[in-house]
Amino acid sequence: MTTSINAARMPMIWVVDDDPELRGLLREFLEKHGFEVRLFADGSQVEHRLARERPDLLVLDQMMPGDSGLVLCQRIRAAGDEVGIIMLTARNEPTDRIAGIERGADDYVGKPFVPLELVARIRSVLRRRTLRPPGAPMPETEEMQFGSFRIDFASRSLWRDAEKIALTTTEFAVLAALARNAHRPLTRERLVELARGPGADATERSIDVQVSRLRKLLGAGGDEQFIQTVWGYGYVFVPDAGGAAV
Repeated sequence: MTTSINAARMPMIWVVDDDPELRGLLREFLEKHGFEVRLFADGSQVEHRLARERPDLLVLDQMMPGDSGLVLCQRIRAAGDEVGIIMLTARNEPTDRIAGIERGADDYVGKPFVPLELVARIRSVLRRRTLRPPGAPMPETEEMQFGSFRIDFASRSLWRDAEKIALTTTEFAVLAALARNAHRPLTRERLVELARGPGADATERSIDVQVSRLRKLLGAGGDEQFIQTVWGYGYVFVPDAGGAAV
């Protein structure tokens, strides 16, 4: 399932947090910046509502009573749902942030945060869902076939034979950047720029995490057949690879 942004309406944001004061403050601030907002205190409310209504993006607290935001995020992605997800986390260690990305979050914001930063990150995720990655040379109508996989650039989706593989916006952007530069080694810095735009706030470590997740989706056990490591440099996409790493 994919979400699209209708220019004739305000984007719908669902805020999921067990702190009622924070929920209220976020609703007030986000509505002032042009968003419709719905508030939820826990994940069970969200899953029940998702069955009949679609937001454009979820702002999801990582640590909540009952099922954590990480568990909810993972369950949403496992169901093939590509709704935008930004994780809020009070735990600012890199490993905690990476945990959110590994489970399918598009971005994360550490608590405490400046509300304008959250607005900027929401807009960034929504833009990536409606615009093709910066610098993409291919028309959006093109597809790419490699092995048993097919990338559909128009629908921003990945298929294995007739099965659609669930990807986050960021995962697809990284895969598309690699595929559009097949056989051309890319540094991590350049991959960030192609996937997320010049000046994007992404670390080389986050790119490594995305590549690791893509490899697991493209082959058992983190197979490097298609996305190969160029040691001391970055990565290269080899659609006709025989399996040997660079």
